[in-house]
Amino acid sequence: MHLHRRRFCIAASVGASLLSHRAWSQGARGWPHKPIHFVTPYPPAGLSDQITRFAAERIAKALGQSIIVDNKPGAGATLGTEYAARAAPDGYTFLVAPTAAVAIAPWLRQVNFSAQDFIPVAKLACGYGLITGRKNEAFDDYRKFVAAAKAAPGKYTFASNGVGTIVHLTGVLLHKQAGIDVLHVPYKGSMESMMDLLGGRIDIMYDPVTLPRVKSGDLVGLATSSAERHPEIPDVPTLAELGFNLDTRSWFGIFAPKGTPAEIVARMEEEAGKALRAPDVRQQLLMASMYPDFEGPTAFATRVRKDSAFFKALIFREGIKAD
Repeated sequence: MHLHRRRFCIAASVGASLLSHRAWSQGARGWPHKPIHFVTPYPPAGLSDQITRFAAERIAKALGQSIIVDNKPGAGATLGTEYAARAAPDGYTFLVAPTAAVAIAPWLRQVNFSAQDFIPVAKLACGYGLITGRKNEAFDDYRKFVAAAKAAPGKYTFASNGVGTIVHLTGVLLHKQAGIDVLHVPYKGSMESMMDLLGGRIDIMYDPVTLPRVKSGDLVGLATSSAERHPEIPDVPTLAELGFNLDTRSWFGIFAPKGTPAEIVARMEEEAGKALRAPDVRQQLLMASMYPDFEGPTAFATRVRKDSAFFKALIFREGIKAD
């Protein structure tokens, strides 16, 4: 009698598991049947918001379902990132974020998430790094800025969109390499810092969001950190041309909460890849100082692990702490 009951329980358990798996598979095949949310942990108008909306528009058309962009800034991008990590893994919430949110933030402060809470779905784009200064300064390229900063330690300021962001760490790496003392002024978002740069309240930025203002002549491009000169501002030299070496590992990608069905991850990867291969994409991203650089889940996961280890070592070595 006991043996019979035990066999019945095992059979029931296996049957329930198969039914659950079948339900997930059927749900994945019917996905999406309601709006999807793309969470970006930064405020509107910055680069993260721009790439999120770009991806949402393209992928929504392919899926035949609307994608809602949720801006959830705060606490150095950790609030929105944690929100996405804790979302139901049902294929209706994804995180679209840069290097800083996933590979950097967990090493700066106590957070309730880690990179292991996400499935890397697709790397979308990388940024042309841009170093920008105010008009009418004594320096019009980065080498001259370094000379000015050496002559007046602590005089100059640089802005970022938060402690531990890629913009902040770019400054840390370059200042250490150049041997200069420049005061860091963190902001909540890129647009706020750019307005203060335009207003003369700070001296320099390491953020490509300034590209339109450089093109208009309102700000001065001091250097780009990409391997080649920026196609939109070909007169601005690269850091390498000026004698500096930098690897900022700056990217934007889509992440799913851990446990999201593999079929849904694969479909989102597929549509993201198709969107980035469209003929007009490169030119559109270029206007935001980015370029398409697609990677699927396996390659992107490897990148996230390596970059996380790189920034962990940098942050601990430099003693960088969140405010």
